[in-house]
Amino acid sequence: MPSSILHPPSSLAQSANGIILRTRPLTETSLIVHWLTPELGRIATVAKGARRPKSSFRGKLDLFYEADFSFQRSRRSELHALREVSLRDTHPALRTDYGYVQQASYAAALIEQTTETDTPIPEIHELFQSFLAALPHQPPQPRNVYAWELKLLEELGQHPNLEQTELTPGTKQLVNNLVTRDWPAIAALKATAAQARELRQFLHGFLIFHLGKIPAGRGEN
Repeated sequence: MPSSILHPPSSLAQSANGIILRTRPLTETSLIVHWLTPELGRIATVAKGARRPKSSFRGKLDLFYEADFSFQRSRRSELHALREVSLRDTHPALRTDYGYVQQASYAAALIEQTTETDTPIPEIHELFQSFLAALPHQPPQPRNVYAWELKLLEELGQHPNLEQTELTPGTKQLVNNLVTRDWPAIAALKATAAQARELRQFLHGFLIFHLGKIPAGRGEN
């Protein structure tokens, strides 16, 4: 296969579908937008003029918005020029409770910490997409975060070996359920306060050991 297909020229315009993980101001008028895409992985774009009142990007660039977009690859950096954005889903239900936004933001930060840029991660994109869709259908309870952490670790090939832990049998079963069940089934799971506390402490230590640190926003989950 020609190398130009695997690694397209830096000047080539490209299109993708993605979810916005994070935005931040670049200048008084421009934004940096970090995307999670299935085929291109994580990429960052500059939306020039996006903060101007009459910008064509106005109302299209916010946390967890999902969109089709086009961009021009930069020859000099990992910041590419955003060209057009066509919204697919703004996930408005997430904004009905700050707890949903907090949990989604923590999930996004964990993706950024555990993945590399420009590396296809379709399974993680699909997992995050399903997490965003499921969050508003249940209270923003800690088990959402535990399930997200465990499912992401599974996709990364870093799932804990339960036989090598000192978790109690009930908590081990809870871990298996959080990994294997879908989000609606996870919402119906029952756990004792002791199991929830044991799992929280275990995952905190596991993440610190394997990742070095935990992104801000996990809080007391």
